[in-house]
Amino acid sequence: MPDDISDTAARAGRALSRRDTLGALLSSAVIVLAAPRALAQQPAAGRRFGYEDVVAQAVALGERPFDAGAAKVPDELSALTYDSYREIRFRRDRAFWRDGGSDFRLLPFHLGFLHDKPVQVHVVRDGLAIPIPFQTALFEYGKVPVPKQLSPSLGFAGFAVTTTLNDPKVQDELISFLGASYFRLIGRGQRYGLSARSLSLDVGGEQDEEFPFFRALWLEEPARDTTQLVIHALLDSPSVAGAYRYVVTPGAVTSVEVTATIVPRKELRRVGFAPLTSMFQAGEGDLAQRTDFRPEIHDSDGLMLRTGAGEWIWRPIRNPRALRVSSFADENPRGFGLMQRDREFGHYQDLEAHYHARPGYWVEPLGDWGKGRVELVEIPTDNEAFDNIVAFWTPETPPPVGKPMEFAYRLTALSTTERLNPLGQTRNSFSGSDIQDGKVEARPEGRKRFIVDFAEGDLAFWLGDAGSVEAVASTTLGAITSTILVPNPDVKGFRVILDASLPDGETADLRLFLKSRGRTLTETWTSTWSARG
Repeated sequence: MPDDISDTAARAGRALSRRDTLGALLSSAVIVLAAPRALAQQPAAGRRFGYEDVVAQAVALGERPFDAGAAKVPDELSALTYDSYREIRFRRDRAFWRDGGSDFRLLPFHLGFLHDKPVQVHVVRDGLAIPIPFQTALFEYGKVPVPKQLSPSLGFAGFAVTTTLNDPKVQDELISFLGASYFRLIGRGQRYGLSARSLSLDVGGEQDEEFPFFRALWLEEPARDTTQLVIHALLDSPSVAGAYRYVVTPGAVTSVEVTATIVPRKELRRVGFAPLTSMFQAGEGDLAQRTDFRPEIHDSDGLMLRTGAGEWIWRPIRNPRALRVSSFADENPRGFGLMQRDREFGHYQDLEAHYHARPGYWVEPLGDWGKGRVELVEIPTDNEAFDNIVAFWTPETPPPVGKPMEFAYRLTALSTTERLNPLGQTRNSFSGSDIQDGKVEARPEGRKRFIVDFAEGDLAFWLGDAGSVEAVASTTLGAITSTILVPNPDVKGFRVILDASLPDGETADLRLFLKSRGRTLTETWTSTWSARG
């Protein structure tokens, strides 16, 4: 089996940013690590370590007060700068599982810089969970002095796993766990972009956000013919403890099935299931927010939803002037996700970030989630280095304090939404000023024009009978003053020019879709806008 590891994977010690040998150890007769009591448990004799053991640890952890001082990173590591931390890389010749014959390789991340919460990483072999001792010999330190006298029980910042994702002879990064409860996965031909999170607390709320983090991670050692990767995690924070199981299936389309059991220590007022975090600075309709030659700068360009009733909804993402939280009430949703539909390199012109190759993440609940809402949080930003977009599901009834609650979902990394949604989809979305006689004329406050292009689905067919196609527009406040529907052969679909009015100081939600003879032809485009008083 080829053991070439891509340069991306080799940078296992890189800083947390959107941009971006166990055989001998395990056979050692004695490995003694200082570990918290909840992490030191092993299954009963004759039984293999599994998810139920992590759940038992989470329940025990949730019954105790949160321990804020359980682990501390040495000062010489926390003092590392962004640049010095980037010097530290995992040695590709020490990748775990190299000799096991499988297509997977494990590469832990070094602690330091912003990564100040050690996580104990274990490998599950023959049913036993065995911790990986920290060793400086596992890393290259470049210009950074090699740390001295670091304990084998120090732990790591997280890990990456590589596999033959794009080439049968080359190892490429598949999934990484780094920072709090964040993880990222990619499919064939994709580049890392947005992040998934295991749980979010108080995002967009009145109080400061709380970041649950992993205390321990377990990876089941893959056999030679294994096609899936199984990961377990123990989550903790002042408000909640939790157990997680991730079953990763790599390929042209990579997916991970997530099973979670959370144990709240206190009432969770704004809990987010299956949270996704992304970045949006400027898009096709945000010319004033461009900071350089690049026309668009974003990891995701829209929130996509499929409601429990089967309606498909598209909400373009924006970089707002002030914090904006949009809620979509639903019951037993069928899916939601932050997607990157625009795949044209020329729309980004970025040879480094490759925004056109970044995936969207689609969440499909497994089982009924009941009543609740999908929330989209948009935070103003003038810097593409910061994630300012969050989407998640919040149940109507908060999880009960002290009682385990389980939920499950499938997360898929997608490059296109066309096969997911069979209807016509939003191709472009613009709003703002009018252009008349070659001059840009600002519309009065309280009036605004929106231009939406619909394509894909069966719209090319309906171009042959454009007169039967109707634009259905509505608003929660104010009025729709004009709706113009014209064929758009360039996208093999239709363009809608919509004018709306709104009283000063008010905010409204617009909805728009196409139909013909009672048949829905497109998803529902929706947007929130405000008339400043």
